[in-house]
Amino acid sequence: MSRRFTPKVVTANRLREGDVVYLTADDRWTPWHHEAELIEDEAHAQLRLIHANARGHEIVGAYLADAKSGPKGPEPTHFREEFRTRGPSNYAHGKQADLGHV
Repeated sequence: MSRRFTPKVVTANRLREGDVVYLTADDRWTPWHHEAELIEDEAHAQLRLIHANARGHEIVGAYLADAKSGPKGPEPTHFREEFRTRGPSNYAHGKQADLGHV
């Protein structure tokens, strides 16, 4: 008996800056988790991951992260992924400062 597929988002780090990014349905990299494509089919998730890894000139370390549907878009389901949505924890500018605007 196979297990039920858990929805995913494709996440990686931007090659130049190292920032966490997420793949959108229209093939953009966004720093905002809620803009990511929520993938609910395992085969489609694997294809999107292959597509992301082929873009090695933009990103590094692409992987599928568990997510769930939320009122504003996908939401992380694991502490590590929740932490990654906030950016580096050693300063309060950039992504952390912008969190109030989401």
